[in-house]
Amino acid sequence: MILTLKRILFIFLLCPIALQAQENFTLSGTVADNQSNETLIGVNIIIPEQQTGTVTNEYGFYSITLPAGTYVVQVSYLGFKTISETLVLNSNLTKNYKLDETAESLDEVIVTEDVEKLNIKNPQMSVNSLSIKTIKNMPVVLGEVDVIKSITLLPGVTNAGEGSSGFNVRGGAADQNLILLDEATIFNSSHLFGFFSVFNPDAIKDIKLYKGGIPAKYGGRVSSVLDIYQKEGNSKSFHMNGGIGLISSRLLAEGPIKKDKGSFLIGGRSSYAHLFLPLFDLDNVAYFYDLNTKLSYNINDNNNIYLSGYFGRDVFKISDNFENSFGNSVLNFRWNHLYSEKIFSNLSLIYSDYYYGLQLGFVGFDWVSGIRNFNLKYDFKHYISNNFKLDYGLNSMYYKFNPGDIKPIDDESGINPFKLIDKYAFENAIYIDAEHKLSDKLTVSYGARLSMFHRLGQDELNIYENNSPLNFNATLGIYEKAEAIGTDTFNKSDVIESFTNLEPRLAIAYQLNDNSSVKASYNRMSQYLHLLSNTSSPTPLDVWTPSGKYIKPQLLDQIAIGYFKSFNNNAYSLEIESFYKTIQNRIDYVDGADLIANNAIEQVILNGEGRAYGLEVLFKKNEGKFTGWLAYTLSKSEQRTPGRTAIETGINNGEWYNTPYDKTHDISLTGSYELSKKWSFSSNLIFQTGQPTTFPNGQYQYNDIIIPNYEARNSSRLPSYHRLDLAVNYNPNPESTKNFKGEWVFGIYNVYNRKNAASISFSENRNTGVNEATRLSIFGIVPSFSYNFKF
Repeated sequence: MILTLKRILFIFLLCPIALQAQENFTLSGTVADNQSNETLIGVNIIIPEQQTGTVTNEYGFYSITLPAGTYVVQVSYLGFKTISETLVLNSNLTKNYKLDETAESLDEVIVTEDVEKLNIKNPQMSVNSLSIKTIKNMPVVLGEVDVIKSITLLPGVTNAGEGSSGFNVRGGAADQNLILLDEATIFNSSHLFGFFSVFNPDAIKDIKLYKGGIPAKYGGRVSSVLDIYQKEGNSKSFHMNGGIGLISSRLLAEGPIKKDKGSFLIGGRSSYAHLFLPLFDLDNVAYFYDLNTKLSYNINDNNNIYLSGYFGRDVFKISDNFENSFGNSVLNFRWNHLYSEKIFSNLSLIYSDYYYGLQLGFVGFDWVSGIRNFNLKYDFKHYISNNFKLDYGLNSMYYKFNPGDIKPIDDESGINPFKLIDKYAFENAIYIDAEHKLSDKLTVSYGARLSMFHRLGQDELNIYENNSPLNFNATLGIYEKAEAIGTDTFNKSDVIESFTNLEPRLAIAYQLNDNSSVKASYNRMSQYLHLLSNTSSPTPLDVWTPSGKYIKPQLLDQIAIGYFKSFNNNAYSLEIESFYKTIQNRIDYVDGADLIANNAIEQVILNGEGRAYGLEVLFKKNEGKFTGWLAYTLSKSEQRTPGRTAIETGINNGEWYNTPYDKTHDISLTGSYELSKKWSFSSNLIFQTGQPTTFPNGQYQYNDIIIPNYEARNSSRLPSYHRLDLAVNYNPNPESTKNFKGEWVFGIYNVYNRKNAASISFSENRNTGVNEATRLSIFGIVPSFSYNFKF
């Protein structure tokens, strides 16, 4: 016994010596572009001796902890020269790296392999990234680079057709996507009713789309997160770049406020096709403009501040009879603070506003609606060790919803002022996420988000018998609005209804060998905001409304499993994922629902459920003169709204039906070929199953009125959608050493002039009396050109 105690005491006394011998130190810092001091996201910092490494975060910061020793550190990022140097690590060391570009090129939006590829060991899955600085533009409609249309070439992402706004991810609706620009929420991502997106490619630094396995720091939507960061600006020298196209142009300027310490960025974009309409004797107007701006300042090694903003407007006018304007405004102040070489923090104060205005001159009134959001975020990244990292933080948002305010244009219009009741809400969340390397082959990411939503007081809230705002008429088999039996009045600080949801997240990666792994993920998410829209694609007139007494929050459960493999030193890569998700409390609309200027929206909606499942394949060629990818998605998206009681029919007789964004097959083939330094070519070939729709299947006559009878909801489809796009990039002086550089981009959208159906309508031919189907197509073949420049 005494001998055993002596051994324990001996070991205890030797522990400090052993610990000292194995003492760890931290290497940390930032990685930036040497030409502009722009921090770089997703840069690989590799320590070959330890077979470990890390990547830079959204602000270019990295941290890695190693035992004391001498190491070779490799810093690599696609499009930049790799740095390799030997460091002696015998104390905590701050090391900032500056990378040089491998070749000069114009900034262009493309899918980049080094950022987009999923690390075989990383448990993060179901994520795709877009970068600005790598290969040539993808062919786009009207020659305008478009971020939203670019991501629809990835598996699991579609839209509702040409000229439609928003995008759909894994069978979800467009309002189920959280769109962030420098962490600020964008409520409408489209210009000109969906022909363009609001994102100026010249001002964008990094784009990441999360389709599943979504980290706990994100919340508030149940389908996807599109996270976009703007550039910080060049803090070394002044530069300008832009482009001139057929119907729009853009210009961006950036430069130092104080050299190597602070920078500014300001970019503008506008369309001008409406200027030519008077030549055709048309008194109509349709244009958009937007402004991006950002100020960045490095206070010291531990503190950086940023002030970024975006302002955009669309204007559509028909003579003096109709005028429509809408757009987003966001402002964000951020403070990056390094508490230590292992704890990085970001504090954000964010303002976001979506405005919609409508003036009807022939009626004599103005309509204004919108949603306003104030957001406080405080996020931490804690690099505890190489095997264990934590993300944690909090988020508080205050909402004001303006469903509509009608005012007369003048005293002679005869319109009485009418204000729909404003709504208010407060959403809070705390989260924690851990990335834990359990062994050389197994890494797990796990965490949770606790979200709390409070529907705040409003001037009036209807009271219904049995709390049921919608009645079912069993005799006629239809739903009818219930009469309110009274109203409640609240102060704005009162809480009408509260919801609390725990949202667990889990992701696992198991490395089969150096080039392949299998991954699985589960996430639950809550969505407390709902977009009131009964169209397949959101429109500016659609109104957001919060969850409350009669509208429950949407709840998502999603599981995914995937196989990931790289070939020939990552010259080729393959990603295969399958997913299954269910959504509770997806709102549905009764037949004949009136959504516009409705002060009691609860009288026309029912809570249903949704489900989607599918298989996604992404095969990419990453190196050589020819690069590209093949994306294929096989999926199903359905919705069901059963009756609340045994005698109610629900929607579509309570049966599952296809959602408007269900696409059985979705194939995208994208390729780029560099013929020489002057000439390069790119193409897209796209095929999609036709969009679900509802057609009449008969008619009957009542008192000389022809009344159509319709089939089950969304039981038919539009014809299949397909097209081929081509583009040619010509750089006349690739070897030029002059500051000014230019490039021509020529494109043909829909090369073989496919008349894809946007919709099919039915009507009676007045001459023959025969019912006819009319197909509406948005685009045929569309040639375009643009000139991009940089100096």
